[in-house]
Amino acid sequence: MPEIIQEDNDYTYAIEAGRYSKHLKLSNYPVFHHLRGISVIHGDLNVLTEKVRAYVEDKIDLCQPDTIHICDGTDRENSNLLNLLQKQGTIVPLPKYQNCWLARTNPADTARVESKTFICTEKKSDTIPTPEEGVKGSLGNWMSPEHMDKEVIARFTGCMKKRTMYVIPFSMGPVGSPLSKIGIQLTDSAYVVASMRIMTRIGQAVTNIMDDTTEFVKCLHSVGTPLNGVVENPSWPCDPERTLILHKPQTNEIVSYGSGYGGNSLLGKKCFALRIGSTIAKREGWLAEHMLILGITKNGKKRYIAAAFPSACGKTNLAMMTPTLPGYKVECVGDDIAWMRFDENGQLRAINPENGFFGVAPGTSNASNPIAMKTIFKNTIFTNVAQTSDGGVYWEGMENEINDNVEITDWLGKPWNKNSKTPAAHPNSRFCTPAKQCPIIDPLWESPEGVPISAILFGGRRPVGVPLIHEAKNWRHAVFMGASLRSEATAAAEHKGKIIMHDPFAMRPFFGYNFGHYLQHWLNMEKRTTNLPKVFLVNWFRKGSDGKFLWPGFGENCRVLDWILKRLDNEDCADNTPIGLIPKKDSLNLEGLNGIDMSELFKLDAEFWEQEINAIQKYFEEQVGKDLPPAIREECDKLKNEIKNM
Repeated sequence: MPEIIQEDNDYTYAIEAGRYSKHLKLSNYPVFHHLRGISVIHGDLNVLTEKVRAYVEDKIDLCQPDTIHICDGTDRENSNLLNLLQKQGTIVPLPKYQNCWLARTNPADTARVESKTFICTEKKSDTIPTPEEGVKGSLGNWMSPEHMDKEVIARFTGCMKKRTMYVIPFSMGPVGSPLSKIGIQLTDSAYVVASMRIMTRIGQAVTNIMDDTTEFVKCLHSVGTPLNGVVENPSWPCDPERTLILHKPQTNEIVSYGSGYGGNSLLGKKCFALRIGSTIAKREGWLAEHMLILGITKNGKKRYIAAAFPSACGKTNLAMMTPTLPGYKVECVGDDIAWMRFDENGQLRAINPENGFFGVAPGTSNASNPIAMKTIFKNTIFTNVAQTSDGGVYWEGMENEINDNVEITDWLGKPWNKNSKTPAAHPNSRFCTPAKQCPIIDPLWESPEGVPISAILFGGRRPVGVPLIHEAKNWRHAVFMGASLRSEATAAAEHKGKIIMHDPFAMRPFFGYNFGHYLQHWLNMEKRTTNLPKVFLVNWFRKGSDGKFLWPGFGENCRVLDWILKRLDNEDCADNTPIGLIPKKDSLNLEGLNGIDMSELFKLDAEFWEQEINAIQKYFEEQVGKDLPPAIREECDKLKNEIKNM
């Protein structure tokens, strides 16, 4: 039995097995209990099912933490963790706002690391298509399970010594929804726990619905320790040289080491919701996609639209759009990920599996996204943005939001002013904020059965050539459009600059299995229903010869959605072109909008499209090869022939 040596209001201090220990005094929990001889300092062991407990015990043996914390998701737990993070110097309070915090990462740990992200399957061809000989594949990275086991042992053995292992039971999607899935994340980062509490549903609500038959996705994470044992930045430990993110679809397992940043450490996000999610979706016959979901009401009639854009291409802005046309209302279901299934009536229904927004901060302002600005200044963790002397935050785009006499400290902790040559906020800096705070959150955003999807949009940043909007001619053409998606690279990944990258379905970094098989899975949706959603491709980012955007974007994008609604009502307002259906003259509502060069916005240049289809065809041949479904090859050939007659 432990020898109690001291007590206060919150803790009991004791000697156990010759070791000094400290235990939270929570009346709901047994004070002393252990896993594998390691003290559980918070939470109730009894909430863990036999399978979960076995998983946790196995990883305790591997990681060797000093203590165990089983997360309950309560406000008190969150408050304690935030206080701990503040003492560690990981976060600082932002007194200008209510319960908001700022974290600064190690400068070497600021983005997703695609080159260090792998899918582990027995056969390489299950993970990625076989590229053309001499060509480096860009549709994912493969690792054998044997290699994965070696890498995990090399990194995780003893990695949590002198640290706490946090056990996070979490639900992707509304707790108990038939469309939702459960995960158990183990991590040595309190910052991850606080962020996962915002981004997912965690704790007791999840364990209450679990029993010994409940399947769960296993998520193991450590910020890591460099081989030399030296943590350069104690407030943000990481091991960027050995960072590795691994996914094993066969066992629904995710392992992430070395990074504390966003998508690398919040394993419910891209790792679970997309990479593992897409493999589960393939097995079960549904879709896990990198898509926002919005509800749009026109004169009392409401429809729901899903849209796939690459990261930092305006998903959050569209999901929270303030329409400029009278009689319209937009409501947000989700801004990043959609899980979609056909119901018994053949209607495609979607849920947002997340519980919060993990949005790119730079560019967000009252001018570009007033709804986001009304959402994020309460109960939010900001990461790598700048700090203001009045206790607030700053990033590029907020020039008109702060007083001139306010001093700014950049994301690296250095003084900054508007004449500085470097940005104040990291280009991939983020806000992590609860979705329920959004003033236009959709009433059905947590509906267990999901919302009915009437249309799907694809889009990216294309400064030339691609029109403002065009509609797919049929489902096969729609899948081809998604497969052909290209966009300027952004700061959300390692690659950035003005190069045009292939980003099929805005999913290129997130496929959990062979992209060719993924395309066939999408094509197979046609067999499931006669009520497929219409599909469109949008481009808000086309520029004129002067380098300026031809379309104002933001709230004016409701004019494009208005045309989409007309098409959903089967209005005769579209002209056929080789690339798809575009708005007939005067069918796009431009009332009150001046100076729009419609001819340039919808100009289809034969030379551009000849180069475009050649680039797409080359990409398919080099990257997908024999795994490309014949239907997509036929669509490619069809478009190539039609372009010749433009």
